[in-house]
Amino acid sequence: MEEGVLVLFQGDSITECGRRKEFDKVLFNTGLGEGYVQIIASELLRSKPRDDMRFLNRGISGNRIVDLYARWKIDALNLDPRAVSLLVGVNDVMHERFYRNGVEIDRFNSFYRMLIDWTLEALPDVKLILMEPFILSFSLILPECEDKVVERGECVRSISRDYNTVFVPLQQLFSDRRDDPEVKFWLSDGIHPTLAGHRLIADQWLKVVGETDILEPKRVPQPPKLHLRTFS
Repeated sequence: MEEGVLVLFQGDSITECGRRKEFDKVLFNTGLGEGYVQIIASELLRSKPRDDMRFLNRGISGNRIVDLYARWKIDALNLDPRAVSLLVGVNDVMHERFYRNGVEIDRFNSFYRMLIDWTLEALPDVKLILMEPFILSFSLILPECEDKVVERGECVRSISRDYNTVFVPLQQLFSDRRDDPEVKFWLSDGIHPTLAGHRLIADQWLKVVGETDILEPKRVPQPPKLHLRTFS
């Protein structure tokens, strides 16, 4: 017997990306948004056609690590996922830039680790996929903001190493396109990916996660069959 695979995507607007929240409690694999989550799910459902593979998107625009922590029980733990993919960090910097309500790097690190500890305590068999936050300094994005997002990306990489999770590097994907005259082809404002940018993210996620067995069905041992002898 095999158990199903539920993959939960969590994060901010880059993950939310127009998802249909009214489908949260109704259907899996529906209303996943127009970004990397939809691309990943559609590719996996095509390449691994199984009725037991399910996807949920619970990203919420504007979320910082502290916002995720506040809603983690209802929007993650209670869903009992097989795998959780998490992308967060850019709002922890940009909310300070625009609203003076950011999350300092030490607090970001502490809350991120608390979130992982809580998840592993409640769901000891869950697989974690930590995605590197990313940004490019153009338009309204100052170079110092990029430095701070990169710092948080390094923090996530360190956390991933400490907890032996899957880590999906993303910053370099966009940094490599910094000098492209049409850089907005990839990131519309330095933060939010275009459709092409979301494809870059999805391809990287699929490449990294595809090298693991996270998405393979978990086999549940069956009791041995009893062979009853009959006597005439």
